[in-house]
Amino acid sequence: MAEKRMGLFDHLEELRRRLLVSLLAILALTAVALIFSDALLKVIVAPSGGMHLNAFSLMDGFMIRFRIALYLGIAVAFPIWGYELYRFVAPGLQERERQAVLPGLLASTGLFVTGVIFGYLLLREMIRVMVSFFPSSVSFLPVADDYISFVIFFLLACGVAFQLPVVLTILIQLRILSVSTLKKQRKIAYFVLFVFAEIVTPVTDPIVAPLVVLIPLVILYEGSILAGVRIEKRRLKNEKASQEAALPGK
Repeated sequence: MAEKRMGLFDHLEELRRRLLVSLLAILALTAVALIFSDALLKVIVAPSGGMHLNAFSLMDGFMIRFRIALYLGIAVAFPIWGYELYRFVAPGLQERERQAVLPGLLASTGLFVTGVIFGYLLLREMIRVMVSFFPSSVSFLPVADDYISFVIFFLLACGVAFQLPVVLTILIQLRILSVSTLKKQRKIAYFVLFVFAEIVTPVTDPIVAPLVVLIPLVILYEGSILAGVRIEKRRLKNEKASQEAALPGK
């Protein structure tokens, strides 16, 4: 009983240590990003086409800089806190689960960056279309906090959406999903992806703008199926080899 309590305390101590490492990494990178907050704000405002943003609170100046720096700090520190999370849960995973999660963790970083870049390239045209819908009788007064919230939400949504192949391949590797299921549920998957594209593209055009987001997601979905086929073929080959090795006389 005492050993179990000591084991629990050791477990909690490890959790505390890994949380502390993750938090320090986020804070350090947030502090660095805060130094370059002016340059980062220019990058965020650039897709607006020279839009002049307005603030109405005395604290907005600092909070705008801090929010940008914090979001960037969390995103850039992902390899660190993601690895710390993996190391914490790894002892409770089976070997095949560890083999599935760690490569996925590495791939997710690159896919997230790709998704953010893709979303950033879409922003200028999206903002231009949204502004054009204001009638001449309405004066548009862009608020800095609203604009930054919209941009960050859209970029994060694109980054998260590009995690689709990582999630699907991990589920296939863990045998929670199969390639045959992904193929059978294509229509449902495409519909869900289209709904997602409609949500993250707040433009009154219900077809063209969402399709721009939908097409790469469909490509990623199909790429996940191809990767899943390779995973299942390799798994079948390994299982066959193991069965042959277990036969008498082998």
